[in-house]
Amino acid sequence: MSFPLLTATAVLPALGAVATAAVPAARRTAAKWLALLVSLATLALAIAVVVRFDPDGDRYQLTESHSWIADFGVRYELGVDGIAVALIALTALLIPFVILAGWHDADPLETGSKRWRPTQGFFALILAVEAMVILSFEATDVFLFYIFFEAMLIPMYFLIGGFGDRAHEHGEKVAATQRSYAAVKFLLYNLAGGLIMLAAVIGLYVVAGNFSLTQIAEARANGTLDMATNTERWLFLGFFFAFAVKAPLWPLHTWLPNAMQESTAPVAVLITAVVDKVGTFAMLRFCLQLFPEASTWATPAILVLALISIIYGALLAVGQRDIKRLVAYASISHFGFIIMGIFAMTSQGQSGATLYMVNHGISTAALMLVAGFLISRRGSRLIADYGGVQKVAPVLAGTFLIGGLATLSLPGLAPFVSEFLVLVGTFARYPVIGVIATFGIVLAALYTLVLYQRTMTGPVKQEVSAMPDLRVRELVVVAPLIALLIVLGVYPKPVTDIVNPAVEQTMSDVQKKDPQPEVEAAK
Repeated sequence: MSFPLLTATAVLPALGAVATAAVPAARRTAAKWLALLVSLATLALAIAVVVRFDPDGDRYQLTESHSWIADFGVRYELGVDGIAVALIALTALLIPFVILAGWHDADPLETGSKRWRPTQGFFALILAVEAMVILSFEATDVFLFYIFFEAMLIPMYFLIGGFGDRAHEHGEKVAATQRSYAAVKFLLYNLAGGLIMLAAVIGLYVVAGNFSLTQIAEARANGTLDMATNTERWLFLGFFFAFAVKAPLWPLHTWLPNAMQESTAPVAVLITAVVDKVGTFAMLRFCLQLFPEASTWATPAILVLALISIIYGALLAVGQRDIKRLVAYASISHFGFIIMGIFAMTSQGQSGATLYMVNHGISTAALMLVAGFLISRRGSRLIADYGGVQKVAPVLAGTFLIGGLATLSLPGLAPFVSEFLVLVGTFARYPVIGVIATFGIVLAALYTLVLYQRTMTGPVKQEVSAMPDLRVRELVVVAPLIALLIVLGVYPKPVTDIVNPAVEQTMSDVQKKDPQPEVEAAK
């Protein structure tokens, strides 16, 4: 029996979460180091998954299958394709940086105060989220996926509501109320989507007789499972609604700005760079593979919603006064690009969308974590409270600029390649949608550069005149992310080589081929 690598990759952070939570309250520093070491060990296992994965091999590799709830046909089935491998690697890569960046976020609220924050709980919850997200990427049993798709809401609820941002202009009491509101809104939106999905999961079982993604997809391909058109469309809508809430897609997006605004910067990164990726990933794995006809049927409407997300998110980002809300609305715009690429039904669009998930995770993590370091120094999230930071903290300003330029998809930085592929893939089949979507790039340049100008340039405000530059721990967090943005911007081939075969198989699922160019290239 081979070593269960996929199980180990998910179980290790889960066990680490339990061990971290069990550390005595007086040993807060030990809990931090334990969580960090567990996250690094998980990263090592994720690297082993990448190394052992063969892009030219079977669609699902490193598979594991065990009977779980036999009476209902539920199995513990795991397997990864190229898309899942890329996102597992992204998750495992970001968690150590999230832990390092949040090193002091769960420390006592005041020096010498008896009001303690449960430091161990903060880092344990982060590891718990990592375990559930990784299992979501690995699960090939629909019911198993659903369990962890929903279970990750619980630790995220406590991270948002219990460990919110301390930078609040109206005091701790108001801040606690707003954190509770954001956490409850996050939970209710995602629970509503999950309950609708549960009905669709049950309906799928009634139709197919099992929950195995591979068995159902194979039966659909060889004609032994023939869903009625209306049945397939209703089931598709049940799955897609839950994934659109998680993604988030307009108009189901409104929980995200509140959640990111009230969270600490590392938790905000966890939300938008890690957890939300489960929604877009699931669209590729479950919606397109299980319901190909319904996916094609719904494509025009979904593309319109994605286009609205792109323009709407970017426009609202332009007008934000709060740094975190600006990044949140920018992420809504970026998720619009990802969903547009998925449903463009072209290989360039879907490759670009998958690459965008990875690149958006890295670029948003870089920008939001540097913004968090900035906010912790000044004690304010408001853009108007800053000015001239680049003169007193040039390294902080420089890394903030690179993160911002990556957000606007500057050529030479990683998001440019993915956004370009999404636009090319969309234009090939839906030229009007592709043209209108390019305005999102213009707006991204506007909100990013205006943000940098108002916070980093101009006269030095008195409140930031003594602001320290990035410390060693903060440089350790930011420098690798900046390096990755540059490397993947110049050489994205390592990622595209892994994801492209999986994208080709997804295109085959929906029986789509790339449109042929009207004019052949000169030989």
